[in-house]
Amino acid sequence: MYGYGRESIVLQRDVAAVQVPEGTPVTLYQGHVVTLMQALGGHFTVTTEYGVMARISGNDADALGKEPPLINNLVAGTDAEAVEQNVWAVLRTIYDPEIPVNIVDLGLVYHCRLRPGQPDGHDVEVIMTLTAPGCGMGPVLQYDAEAAIKNLPGVNRVTIEVVFDPPWSRDHMSEVARLQLGMV
Repeated sequence: MYGYGRESIVLQRDVAAVQVPEGTPVTLYQGHVVTLMQALGGHFTVTTEYGVMARISGNDADALGKEPPLINNLVAGTDAEAVEQNVWAVLRTIYDPEIPVNIVDLGLVYHCRLRPGQPDGHDVEVIMTLTAPGCGMGPVLQYDAEAAIKNLPGVNRVTIEVVFDPPWSRDHMSEVARLQLGMV
């Protein structure tokens, strides 16, 4: 999908979005011009002609004249190893709307554990944090992670816990993330 870029787009229909970084729901209206800032992880970050930054779901890609994104790199199977590999793969498709790095490489995911569930699948528990405790996008990122994992084969139940101890720091970032952000 797209990385960082700037593309002016006229909205083809009204679309629900989430204001960044507040996390407040907003509606962007047909005919308004938005600038596509990034399209990563199945979502689109845009700025409006009024200076508002917002995130549009990949399910609403048509409002931007785009195709809905697909998730690649999933493995077949519902055994614990396949499910865990797929959990990490979908977590890598979730991006902070202001930072072009996925939440795993950004160091926001502290822990992922699978437990045998009923009847045949697994219960998945993820412990994660945010770059800042007051981040308004926190609930949105938490929901994205939960929804992505729930859609995987072999998953019965998902629990996402957001913690602030230990607090996030740049030390949690992967080498890949540091390179992407020019912090090496």
